[in-house]
Amino acid sequence: MKRLFGLLFCVLLVPVTAAQQLEPTRVAPRREATMRPEIVGQRGIVAGGRHYSVHAGTRILEQGGNAIDAGVATVFAASVVEISHFGFGGEAPTMIYDARTKRVVVINGQGPAPKAATSDLFKAKGKVDSNGPLGATLPAVMDAMAIALENFGTMRLEQVMQPAIELADGFPMYAFLRDFLISNRQRTEAYKWGHLYYVDGKVPEVGEVFRQPNLARTFRAIVGAEHDAFEKTHDRKSAIRAGRDAFYKGDIARRIAEADRAEGGVFAYEDLANFHGSIEAPTTTSFHGYQIYKAGTWNQGPVLLETLNILEGIDLKAMGRGSADYIHTTHEAIKLAYDDRNAYLGDPAFAKVPIKGLLSKDYATKRRFLISPRAFLDHRPGDPFEFDPDVKAPAVRYQPHSQGPKGSNTSGDTTCVDVVDKDGNLFSATPSSGWLLGGAFIAGDTGVPLSNRMQVFDLDPASPNVLVGGKRPRTTLTPTIILKDDKPFLAISTPGGDSQDQQVLNVLLNMLVFDMDVQAAIEAPRFNSDHPHSSFDNHDSTTGQLEIEGRVPAKVLDDLRSRGHVLRVLGPYSMSTGVVAVGVNPKTGTLRGGADPRRERYIFGW
Repeated sequence: MKRLFGLLFCVLLVPVTAAQQLEPTRVAPRREATMRPEIVGQRGIVAGGRHYSVHAGTRILEQGGNAIDAGVATVFAASVVEISHFGFGGEAPTMIYDARTKRVVVINGQGPAPKAATSDLFKAKGKVDSNGPLGATLPAVMDAMAIALENFGTMRLEQVMQPAIELADGFPMYAFLRDFLISNRQRTEAYKWGHLYYVDGKVPEVGEVFRQPNLARTFRAIVGAEHDAFEKTHDRKSAIRAGRDAFYKGDIARRIAEADRAEGGVFAYEDLANFHGSIEAPTTTSFHGYQIYKAGTWNQGPVLLETLNILEGIDLKAMGRGSADYIHTTHEAIKLAYDDRNAYLGDPAFAKVPIKGLLSKDYATKRRFLISPRAFLDHRPGDPFEFDPDVKAPAVRYQPHSQGPKGSNTSGDTTCVDVVDKDGNLFSATPSSGWLLGGAFIAGDTGVPLSNRMQVFDLDPASPNVLVGGKRPRTTLTPTIILKDDKPFLAISTPGGDSQDQQVLNVLLNMLVFDMDVQAAIEAPRFNSDHPHSSFDNHDSTTGQLEIEGRVPAKVLDDLRSRGHVLRVLGPYSMSTGVVAVGVNPKTGTLRGGADPRRERYIFGW
């Protein structure tokens, strides 16, 4: 029996050994185990927040559209089906890599405060409203998407809005959205038009069709205006502008302004009629041979660039991914950069921002010296003015601080859209506001939920982000484009408020320093600092607190505690985020992408 077993064992070994000798290509390289596979393709990849949204973008690619056409369609669809976190009256800061001209551009996509908004409106409260008619900046989604489509797309509004119109006519309810409709019902129905989300006084069950006929009518009016203009002129660009103007000039805009003022807001028709977004140059820095592009100083995006500058002078790879040294060092760099965000960033039309100084490599070296073996627990904005001779330091320096009482509901959120196509065009957007969280304010019978972004403003007159009518708040919505050797590499974005650039940083370091695949880089354990003053509610800060997913080894957690970090340990994959990323693999020239299992992100490509 023993002899028979031995013979069988030898026989079993033979084919395995032979297979290894004859077919070495079957031995795959070792890869990080992931919950989802990385998506690869040649034609295009669309990543976003919901399957409905991603399907809209995929449809457009299948019809011959480019990444910008598909990205715009995905944003419009998301404004219908992701209303828990984003609605059509919100905002959509967007970045594009245009393969034809080989340049990166920013579409500012953030509406300003209405002209009549002043700090005095909120003085008694001590902070700016988070929801409702006074909580809204001007709707910017329609404007931003029209600019993107007109200048970098190939299609018309009639084509890219069709999936959104069909979804507004009705889509089967899904559990995630249903939960938010239930939990925010009382606060939404407190406003006159909140009942539009609760037809016949009920929330649809999962799988039942949810309809938004008022929003569908608004969409059809926009498309109808574009259609009529195109029939007259046969000019795609001027027709898109006509569709855009149907929202901002005329009956729809008047009804939005009237609905806002009827419930205590200060919108004026002229605010909408005179509003125009623009195409802007990005801010940028280099990091280990990659060029990272972000939006301007009206956006928190430069904080990622400063953080990377600080970290570039440190051998993170030698520390080891996920080690206590690595997490400690990265957390300290985040804290330094975010303290500068709160002290210096604001709308450059109203504030003199020392952006050259903030993004100076020499300034980063000076900031880097503040990182010690112990975690610091105070706030440490630096002095970038000595590195930026073009900007004079103000007589009174703003010291970031909380303001007003902490609200009972401080949650708010976002979605994300990233697209790459066969030509290497990249589209990255972070659409947000008009959300259910804390109660959606719907602007009358237009069906359009208004923004929640006013709360980001400060009331302290020394702040570069102080509230002024017509000014853009320093938004947390922060798309990202990355090039490698002047070629398209990655478009990446995420929900998460203040943590957006921190979560993108987690993923980028995994890819750019530790050479991880996109999906593995997204799924790896995350950490996030609560140390910075929040952009929301009363701008509070939890000094020294580090959120970290519990998949990090206990030994590392204990080491971090011993260095002074105040840990908030979360469950596996429990960071409040949802990163998606798409791009071109420089090794193969083909397309790739990944989507976060956190927050149920979706991706499709071929």
